[in-house]
Amino acid sequence: MIKRIAVVLSLLFVSHAAFAAVVPDADIQAILADRIETQHQSVGIVVGVIDPTGRRVVAYGKTANDGKPVDADTVFEIGSISKVFTSLLLADAVKRGEVALTDPVSKYLPPDVKVPERGGKKITLVDLATHTSGLPRMPSNFHPKDPGNPYADYTVAQLYEFLATVELTRDIGSKYEYSNLGGGLLGHALARRAGTDYETLVRTRILQPLGMKSSAITLSKSMKEHLTPGHDASLQPVPNWDLPTLAGAGALRSTTNDLLTFLAANIGIEKSPLAPSMAAMIATRRPTGNPGLEIALGWHILTRDGHEIIWHNGGTGGYRTWIGFELKSRTGVVVLSNTSTTAGVDDIGLHLLDPAFPLLQPPKQHHEVKVDPAIFDRYAGRYELAPTFVITVSRNGDHLFAQATGQPNFEIFAENEHDFSYKVVDAQITFVVDATGRATSLVLHQNGANVPGKRIE
Repeated sequence: MIKRIAVVLSLLFVSHAAFAAVVPDADIQAILADRIETQHQSVGIVVGVIDPTGRRVVAYGKTANDGKPVDADTVFEIGSISKVFTSLLLADAVKRGEVALTDPVSKYLPPDVKVPERGGKKITLVDLATHTSGLPRMPSNFHPKDPGNPYADYTVAQLYEFLATVELTRDIGSKYEYSNLGGGLLGHALARRAGTDYETLVRTRILQPLGMKSSAITLSKSMKEHLTPGHDASLQPVPNWDLPTLAGAGALRSTTNDLLTFLAANIGIEKSPLAPSMAAMIATRRPTGNPGLEIALGWHILTRDGHEIIWHNGGTGGYRTWIGFELKSRTGVVVLSNTSTTAGVDDIGLHLLDPAFPLLQPPKQHHEVKVDPAIFDRYAGRYELAPTFVITVSRNGDHLFAQATGQPNFEIFAENEHDFSYKVVDAQITFVVDATGRATSLVLHQNGANVPGKRIE
């Protein structure tokens, strides 16, 4: 799937130091070298920084294990960053008078397509752009023939079939839940409204006006020559992804240079006819349920110490990407990796915009032991660490998982019957049990903090 959205676990419990400037190029180079040479989390990473003084690019690693070095013109799949472009198409269509944010998406689909409703309310375009439509992350009839290119065979007919059968489990607009389906449906509807296909729409209304000549879905000859293969977590090459039906969710490919051009328009360093639409994107906001994090049209907005980091990340089978900016300093950052690992590059992007955000460190080695999986049933449940932050513990066969609010579901591993550790980040969970062995609370140990969470029903 196209992932990830939540700020990763190790960024949740940090002290809020003063906002600072982007770190020097030499320090960025050292971060990338550590991530690639020491942690083996990527084959190649490119970082771009833009502010009123200009743009600069720092790259480390290669396009492939035996390839040429990555650089500012290396082409990457950018995954869910495509949703920002889809939402910009929406804001631009509103400015043109073609659509309204409150239009039901059904208005731009064939009349015989049934779109789910709830409580007499219809799913609108703004609901899709803010991930509050009530639609699930993925359609239940998504069954890829090729797991290496999972979206390639999902058809428009299947999309319409799912919409006609799905029942919403909560009120439309009531809750944020990230949805690739919603992003893809929004792009599909906007293209139908414009009487064209998604790629033509994004090219004519965004890429060409901004001069982004190395961004597309269908690769030009030059883009093919500059495309870096994607790699999996074991650093082995994997196939590229195609998203014919859900293109608006994550089909775009781009370069660091092109994305810096996109950021330059967003932060006002370069004048653009899209500037009013870009401003409108971040003016419309809804809560996500995570403290300090809002969802705008496409963008996520993280607020701390009076500063707003406006960002989105992306990932496909072989890539991890991040783009973000801070308006007060008019600074933007792009981070593109040609490797799909759990660590990703979110922490690098956030750290470069605000060094108070810590960089992920490799999880410490913990002594894993075998325990009776029957005890997992006594631990399964929901634990509240803060009013809007809950860890849900669940059992799947002989494995135990913990999922924090708005984050992926990660397996945790026993050190003894009560202490469990993550492998994806340096964090541990201790279960506090009663006389029967049933957990009444847990404690999350991370970044030197020990955060208790009471079990809730």
